[in-house]
Amino acid sequence: MATEAFKQRFVLDTSLFITDEIRRDDESLEDAVLRLLELIANARLNLGISCYVPPTIHDELTTMLEARDVDDEIYSKLNTWVIRKHPNRYEVSVPANVVFSFVDEMSDRVDRGLRVSEKAVREVEEAADEPLEDHEHMTEIDAIVSDLREKYRRAMRTGVLDSREDFDLLILARELEAGVVTEDNGIIDWTEDFGLRYIRGREFPDLLEQYLTAVDSESKRTIE
Repeated sequence: MATEAFKQRFVLDTSLFITDEIRRDDESLEDAVLRLLELIANARLNLGISCYVPPTIHDELTTMLEARDVDDEIYSKLNTWVIRKHPNRYEVSVPANVVFSFVDEMSDRVDRGLRVSEKAVREVEEAADEPLEDHEHMTEIDAIVSDLREKYRRAMRTGVLDSREDFDLLILARELEAGVVTEDNGIIDWTEDFGLRYIRGREFPDLLEQYLTAVDSESKRTIE
């Protein structure tokens, strides 16, 4: 059978590998990631589907996997079947409207961050610097500061392009004319501005499985 129709490129986000949404019932993170990497390998062997990550995403992902103490087999399969490629930041063009929207968005978020900070300052003025009844190591002021950090983070970062990893992901996908695979709603929002197609991470394993069902069983190759 001809596989030309299936040949596609995907750029993978860290969230694809970490999300609980790719796990089957009672499946561990390690088993889910191994199954995903085997699907990626078989899709590449049989259908010419290529999966990429920018080095910044690779570094972020391996750091998270190391913190979860996964087996070395995962790193071996990741480095074998997922291609690391630097995005060509000097050649890939970004529409002026994307930059305009980003500047406008950040201006609005600065205002939101200021409002959150001003509210916290007023609360501190009325607070007592005494230990909380249910937390002897935290005062009321400490609680306000902790709440400020969380609300400020949400106001400034949620849904915005705020890291090198996110930017590299989008630029590489634009360069390769590839689909973005992510569970990050902020990145999904930006795929529209960048003119990119996307698929949610939770749907990606099923997509690869469906593609692989179209391969003739007699000619099908696997890594197992």
